[in-house]
Amino acid sequence: MSEVLVAPQAPEATASGVSGARRFWRRLRAQRAAVVAAGIVALLVLVALAAPLLTALEGQDPTTYHPALVDSARGGVPIGSLGGIGADHWLGVEPQTGRDLFARLVYGARVSLGVALAATTVQVFLGVVVGVTAGLGNRWVDQLLSRITDIIVAMPLIIMALALLAVVPSSFPRPVLVSLIIGFVAWGTIGKITRAATLSLKNLDYVAAARLSGWSTWRIARRELLPGLAAPVITYAALMVPANISIEAALSFLGVGVKPPTPSWGQMLTSANVWYQAAPQYLLLPAGALFVTVLALTVFGDGVRTALDPRSASRLRVGTGRKQETKADAGPRTAQPDAAKEGRS
Repeated sequence: MSEVLVAPQAPEATASGVSGARRFWRRLRAQRAAVVAAGIVALLVLVALAAPLLTALEGQDPTTYHPALVDSARGGVPIGSLGGIGADHWLGVEPQTGRDLFARLVYGARVSLGVALAATTVQVFLGVVVGVTAGLGNRWVDQLLSRITDIIVAMPLIIMALALLAVVPSSFPRPVLVSLIIGFVAWGTIGKITRAATLSLKNLDYVAAARLSGWSTWRIARRELLPGLAAPVITYAALMVPANISIEAALSFLGVGVKPPTPSWGQMLTSANVWYQAAPQYLLLPAGALFVTVLALTVFGDGVRTALDPRSASRLRVGTGRKQETKADAGPRTAQPDAAKEGRS
């Protein structure tokens, strides 16, 4: 008897999940700015992944020096117009060293995006584990983990990262180290968000029913809570990626991030701060790439937040398509009044 009553619920749950995903994509597509930002992000990821192919097409690599392409008499300024742009060097060369600027820029995208995504993954994992454990644990566990989370949130990220990067041996891979440090030092906020959402969800009827059925705490968290936590976690994670890119650039700019000869946008900005007059493209190219990446990820993250939670208005005022989004949420409901009339008749 119980099997007969329980079995029909699975298709309904599946249909609900599918319709929820469709509503999400419909709301996201209704926001023109978010769609454009998603295209830019996809293009940047594609460029980062195809960096070896792109540099092979150019015939250059990011580490080879070309001293003949810089004027040593003028302190290493690139020879030629616009920083030495030509058929062999699409964006010119680096001052003093003559390294190809296009190759360093596309390989720098690999480091900046890779570090940001890896750090965000660590932050989400730690924040969700600590937040769910605190929300489902007893009063002592909740108090202990909440105080640890408060300490993590209060820590100055840049100062802690500077201290940790200074004591770790230089033989340790720097991109991996920067990712781990950002992830381990900056998970506090998502931990607090996850704990608050867990406390709200665990009082719902279906979670109480799962407890009465004898489910373990791990099974309740995996089957009942994690699907409900997906929206706030994904929303905040989408906004953490651009912040982590800025942190990696700041650490590299301060000289404690990614070490040469590995290219990084922040490292390029560090080297370019004395060349902004003699070779302005050396400063403008990484700064522009960093600006476009952070802006696109921020707009896309805001679009994801609005699509997952349509009750909260977008913080953007341009290209959000609020009227289109309202129509997308309404869906095909025009037949309802006619049906009501037929019922009355």
